[in-house]
Amino acid sequence: MHRFFAPGFTINHDVQLPDAEAEHLARVLRLKQGDTVTVFDGKGSEASARIETVHARMVVVRPTEPREPAAEPALALTLAQALLKSDKMDRVIRDAVMLGVAAVQPFVSRRTEVPRAALRTGVRQERWDRTVISSVKQCGRAVVPPVLDPIDFDELVNTTAGRTRLMFVEPSAAAPGRVKPLRSLETTAPSDPMIVIGPEGGWDGREVEAAATAGITLVTFGSRTLRADAAGAAAIAILQYAWRL
Repeated sequence: MHRFFAPGFTINHDVQLPDAEAEHLARVLRLKQGDTVTVFDGKGSEASARIETVHARMVVVRPTEPREPAAEPALALTLAQALLKSDKMDRVIRDAVMLGVAAVQPFVSRRTEVPRAALRTGVRQERWDRTVISSVKQCGRAVVPPVLDPIDFDELVNTTAGRTRLMFVEPSAAAPGRVKPLRSLETTAPSDPMIVIGPEGGWDGREVEAAATAGITLVTFGSRTLRADAAGAAAIAILQYAWRL
């Protein structure tokens, strides 16, 4: 059944879908008045709904019966991802949301290749928000996780103290003995964990040193160096399995 984002809906009360959702329903899927769909509010509630009114950019539905959405992971996991070029960041966000993250925190590192001017227009944030909604609709979640405002790496390090932070680095990025293999994390799941993934150009040595000094756990994928746009999804999937989430 087709799923649509309907923030703030209540059972047996009409709700107007957001413009993008209405356009998708009417123009792309060509659904009609009387058809049944599923709606979710982005905060964990989902329901069957009947389409009441259909226009090009104005669709009204009436939620009729609560539904059980896909279960959320037992642990709220945040992905902190260095900004990536082009549509690579979109793919990272899409996959992270499908895998169940609670939030995505973009950040700017020393080797980030995305110009800061590209972040000021808000266009990227709008695209990321659309990517999140699309991913939530596809995977069956009813929770819309936020993509937070980008911050600098130093701010990320300083404002997340007290959390369990796992920073994935290249095998040769730190002195022997300072980096843990993934298999060492197969223990009881930590509280409020954050995965930190670097940029396409790799970590600057000063960032690795600053992270280690700040108590961030340095982790590798063993002898392999993964692409920046693939590492996040791999880390999330592996840790969810290791922590039995």
